[in-house]
Amino acid sequence: MTKSREPGTIRRRELLAGVAAGTLATLAPLRVSFAQEAPRRGGTLVVGHDSLRHLNSAIQTGNSTGVPAAQLFAGLVEIDGDFNAQPYLADSWTIADDGLSATFHLVEGATFHDGAPITSEDVAFSIATVKANSPLGPTMYGSVTTVETPDPQTVVIRMSHPVPFLLQALAPALTPIIPKHIFGGDGDIKVNPANSAPVGSGPFKFVEWEKGQHIILERNENFFRKDLPHLDRIIFLTFDDATKRRLAITNGTAHYTAFSGIKFADIAKLQEDPGLVVTTEGYAALGPTNFIEFNVRRPPLDDVRVRRAVAHAVDREFITQELHHGVSTPLEGPFHHANKYFASDSLMRYDYDLDKANALLDEAGLAPDADGIRARFTLDVPTFHPDSMRTVAEYLRPQLRKIGIEIEVRISPDYATWGSRVGQWDFDITMNGTWNNPDPVIGVNRSFLCDSPRKGVLFSNMGGYCNPAVDDLLNKAATELDETERHRLYAELQALVTADVPLVWTNEEPYMTIYRGDAVQNPPLGIWGAMGPMDRVWLAE
Repeated sequence: MTKSREPGTIRRRELLAGVAAGTLATLAPLRVSFAQEAPRRGGTLVVGHDSLRHLNSAIQTGNSTGVPAAQLFAGLVEIDGDFNAQPYLADSWTIADDGLSATFHLVEGATFHDGAPITSEDVAFSIATVKANSPLGPTMYGSVTTVETPDPQTVVIRMSHPVPFLLQALAPALTPIIPKHIFGGDGDIKVNPANSAPVGSGPFKFVEWEKGQHIILERNENFFRKDLPHLDRIIFLTFDDATKRRLAITNGTAHYTAFSGIKFADIAKLQEDPGLVVTTEGYAALGPTNFIEFNVRRPPLDDVRVRRAVAHAVDREFITQELHHGVSTPLEGPFHHANKYFASDSLMRYDYDLDKANALLDEAGLAPDADGIRARFTLDVPTFHPDSMRTVAEYLRPQLRKIGIEIEVRISPDYATWGSRVGQWDFDITMNGTWNNPDPVIGVNRSFLCDSPRKGVLFSNMGGYCNPAVDDLLNKAATELDETERHRLYAELQALVTADVPLVWTNEEPYMTIYRGDAVQNPPLGIWGAMGPMDRVWLAE
């Protein structure tokens, strides 16, 4: 159960003071040496992390839940650096030649943290839970007709059409295997108390969560992977403040932090610290993209010439080099550069050119009034990725004024306010961002399919864009098993959507892993970054 103590700040100090004495003590003075020959067993890894709502990644996407959940829950497979599936809870599988069924055989003897065996019934329950509750569930498993459980160690997934991305969807970050006997029953899983104190299937077990302070996990002694994990414990210190998170990693209170919890302006200073490793390695399975999203239901934003004018008025080099302190990368289309379907030559590009922008607005019939204003819009700004979203929004106000577009920047006080407004399509323009995820069907389709917008569902083509030709390409690629043909279809898709410009892409969100180089060995730097399991992480003496 979730425990609480008062006062929380005293509890955190006691907790850190009680971490195995050698663990944090070795951080001062810092040593230059890195890896030893063999992993060392034991120690407590302290992670600086975001605040979060709960720990069940079967019903909650995103890195806040995803990082600790990847330690608590295993998946049927892991995805390697080449996006190929490797055994995890399933030690073997076969996919039918017609692509309509897949059979998985579970590892013998694997158990949940409470000792109950992990069976095919739990796998079937987990897939059904993700399908019904995860924002990505209908996309990933909409074609799944049945999940059969012929015996406790065998799972057969049957589909109405081929699913080329099935194995990627079964990774722990997207489909964690959760226990049916804990999360099942008649109640709504979204309010199940186990979401905050879960029984899992992964390398670490839940111990304690003091909300707003820390989460404690400890080694799963019965983990089905022999001699893993190496660590005894992981402590997640949760922060709402970027400065406190930076101080935790610089002063040695934390060994490790990841994603976007540090201000861009501070990254260069951290890179100069000889005791820290700062790297963007990994995260290719996420492919974070940021953009300006138009509500194309509202004139004159329904006119592609107006959208193209805005695209020409945005200086991506200025955004990434000046506003983002050289940390982020320009983005000109829907695919992150690390995505294997990224087709640079297919993009319609919008060079920074105010003359072109003004000419397009003239062509669209938006003549300036006596004050030089052609159109007025409200630009909504969410609370996530503030260094990306808010700084770009503030830049757009004077920048778009140069082409006669008056922008009122409306910064939401909290995520719920922004989500409620844009989720009900009550907006002109909004700053936004999505992940590509390991396959376009999982992460990209939702931004463009005509039937994707659903009121109340965020990150799902909230602007109402619809092009039947785009739908045709996406639907064909979603069932195409030939990789060469999939590449061709996605290249054509990128040409079409960048011509229609329902979004003005600005930058790739810079996700980073920052850790104490003398202490942390073998951190998760694969395609999931920190959302990968930490079962092979170890601490140097």
